[in-house]
Amino acid sequence: MAGYLVWERRRELRRIPARVSRWGYPLLLAGIALLVLGQAATFGYAARISLLLVLAGLVLFLAGPRVLRAVAFPLAYLLFMIPPPAIVMNAIAFPLQLMAARLATGSLDLLGVPVLREGNIITLAPMRLEVTEACSGIRSLIALLALAVIFAYFTQRTPLPRVLVALSAIPIALVTNAARIALTGMLVEGIGPAAGLGFYHVFSGLLVFALALVLLAVESLALSRLAAPAVRA
Repeated sequence: MAGYLVWERRRELRRIPARVSRWGYPLLLAGIALLVLGQAATFGYAARISLLLVLAGLVLFLAGPRVLRAVAFPLAYLLFMIPPPAIVMNAIAFPLQLMAARLATGSLDLLGVPVLREGNIITLAPMRLEVTEACSGIRSLIALLALAVIFAYFTQRTPLPRVLVALSAIPIALVTNAARIALTGMLVEGIGPAAGLGFYHVFSGLLVFALALVLLAVESLALSRLAAPAVRA
């Protein structure tokens, strides 16, 4: 995707004169130093981030600041390929687990399914469901954020709608993940404990993520329609 974003700017890049810039040296050295420190301290995140600094340093050194500005967004988008540090993932995952369990329990109550929640444990008549870290929705949240940024970039023309579309990935991911857990609870209640495992569990995850993408696309289209008259005016 980052490569496509650079290719999309090919005409603009051809018009920019490439000039060697010595300011690329500090970025290159910073990237290499971060790689060495990250490897020495076995801190993988720092070592991975160093790749972006090295790429930015190479572009700045070989082509100059104007070219670096032109490809700044594709380079920044590469941040989505780097998993956040484990300490950050753990700090975010548990609150997401509790929120997803709370929303799912509320939904099951509204649907008339007898349910009891204790922390991230949801107790149904046939079985107990545990909202683990894998079910917290943090991975789908990161994936949806990456897609939302692309949706915003290609469908919106002004900064505010782009920010709104990108940030809307957070509530959409939370709500759809809670819907997945509630759907699992309904299947367990209606079919049996086997519905909470295996194929049903995996398929519900794919189905709900597809729903999140549809909601994101609908929101992007709606914002584009609302912004279009203002642009024409």
